[in-house]
Amino acid sequence: MKALRRTNLLLCAALLVWFLADAANVRRAASDALKLCAASVIPALFPFLVVTGLLISLGFGALVSPTLAPLMSLYRLPGSAGSAVLLGLLGGYPVGARTAADLYRLGLLTKKEAERLLTFCNNANPAFFISVLGNGVFHSTRAGVWLLLIHILAALLTGLVFRGHGDAPRTRPPALPDTPPEFFPAFVEAVGNAAPAMLRVCAFVVFFSVLVRPLRDWNSPAAAPCVGLLELFSLTPMLTPDARGFVLASLCAGWGGVSALAQTAAVLENTGLSVRPCLRGKAVQAAFSGLLAAALCASVTP
Repeated sequence: MKALRRTNLLLCAALLVWFLADAANVRRAASDALKLCAASVIPALFPFLVVTGLLISLGFGALVSPTLAPLMSLYRLPGSAGSAVLLGLLGGYPVGARTAADLYRLGLLTKKEAERLLTFCNNANPAFFISVLGNGVFHSTRAGVWLLLIHILAALLTGLVFRGHGDAPRTRPPALPDTPPEFFPAFVEAVGNAAPAMLRVCAFVVFFSVLVRPLRDWNSPAAAPCVGLLELFSLTPMLTPDARGFVLASLCAGWGGVSALAQTAAVLENTGLSVRPCLRGKAVQAAFSGLLAAALCASVTP
């Protein structure tokens, strides 16, 4: 334990020395990341955080439970858990984790159910695959759609891998409350909860964008995988529109990056839920994503 503590202190000290010695470039990278947050991250994510929080508070999870119950029974979860999978796929990181935490807070999931759900509900959104990767990197909407389908299938397969995690499912699904919350108080609460969550997400985007800047300038085949391991958005300019880039994009999108995991930890703070199931799930999902992409890349990429 003492050795680990000394290692952590040395790493922090080395980072501080680097930031001081390269202050101009650090400021420039942080400034670029803040512009990214203002132009892309906040507009894309904040409305989803508000609306998903509002939906769950108003009873969306319990309302869709009967419809999604047959699918979620495969994962030993009540039907309400399907709302986190659905909203996570639509909203992107970390909306799925945030929705799972809200379901747990409202008593629609037990702690073990929520942590089982965290292994596969936290995912990238369609806009990232189709717009950023498909059109932006591979110049092909078709490639973006295939990456999205691989991502969804890998997430669902990951959920099956962890279906035995924790306790058994309930014998009866939770019921929709007789008196749902009033809209305006629920809306105020949703905005109030989304604002600090959004601030924490942007903080991690800025820090990790600074952290990966030297890796982006590293003239090595290992540079792109190392960047993708840490931060997903910073990887996209380094991807090549070929089979290798397709597989790497799929694998790293399944993993999400350490930055996305840190964002997930931030939205789970004070909920009593652990980020470890999400970490294990993303590792397995990355493996599925890479294997599926490798099997399909010859027919998808030029």
